[in-house]
Amino acid sequence: MSISLLMLEFLALGTFGSFFLWPAIASAALGFLMLLFPMLPLQVQVLILGVISIVSVVIGRAYLGKHPLSQDQPFLNQRGSELIGHVYVVSDAIVNGLGKITVGDGVWIVEGPDCPVGTNVKVTSAGGVRLRVELYSEEQPRSVISKIVVRSPLKSSENA
Repeated sequence: MSISLLMLEFLALGTFGSFFLWPAIASAALGFLMLLFPMLPLQVQVLILGVISIVSVVIGRAYLGKHPLSQDQPFLNQRGSELIGHVYVVSDAIVNGLGKITVGDGVWIVEGPDCPVGTNVKVTSAGGVRLRVELYSEEQPRSVISKIVVRSPLKSSENA
């Protein structure tokens, strides 16, 4: 039974941490107890399996709450999250807080300050099927390099 539940776990999500893992641990523990006490009645076996299952689920959920599973692709199936921080042009004016932007070959509904078509907006967050945007000003702080004045030797010789 333990192996069957582990196989269900891998088929269900392919990762540790969902529901079938914990009853699998409980059934493995019951199997070990059956090796030590082979004459346990069926009612006691079912009771032990139920208790160990509940305890393992509670302990497992508490552990996963403190140590969540990490993913190698955190934005998988979260297309809106990938767009945060990028600047796009409004394709359908934002009126009463709602409008549209074009991203690649798709159109996204956006929430933000009212603005006309052609305005640059920056995506600040994603929630469901809507993106939240803010107006994007093209004036960026100048870098130190842009403040350096380069004088050409040719110019100075022409002025002399």
